[in-house]
Amino acid sequence: MKKTTLLAMMLAPALMSTSAVANSGCGFEEGQKGPFATCTQEEKQEVILTGELAMADIMEAIPGYGENFDSYAPDASWVDALKTVDTPTEIVVIIGTWCPDCHRETPRFAKLMELVNNDKLSVRYIGVDRQKSDPQNLAAAYEFKRIPTFMVTQDGKEIGRIVETPEHSLEQDLAKILK
Repeated sequence: MKKTTLLAMMLAPALMSTSAVANSGCGFEEGQKGPFATCTQEEKQEVILTGELAMADIMEAIPGYGENFDSYAPDASWVDALKTVDTPTEIVVIIGTWCPDCHRETPRFAKLMELVNNDKLSVRYIGVDRQKSDPQNLAAAYEFKRIPTFMVTQDGKEIGRIVETPEHSLEQDLAKILK
């Protein structure tokens, strides 16, 4: 190996910025010898679904949604309260499949709706991209700034909403809106 190439390889780590080293996802493995780090960080693959969505499609396409669905155990007394809703109600959920709050709240909401199993409650999911829009402009019909936004409507009028995170829980906040 030429001396200049060897010198460049030895000086390269010293010439890199601290932030580049700290955020590179590369490091030395235990027991590794020599000046070369290995990079084992997996490339993050992001799935962004937009437009009218079905929860089954979201659960299939987005890692973690199924786990959050399965692990959520809503308070049974609030679930029972939601079972008694007798006024036709539409809940429009604006979500971003890239959004951490949506990854937490949307599967929980789906689990809640499955347990409530009330045909008076209909749910419509609309996926948006990072600019909070979708190709069909479905989300543009609603005024929202943050996601997830759960908009509860009866007779074509909004009666309440849950934005990003519930105050108490999804089931309690929804039951209070629908009381």
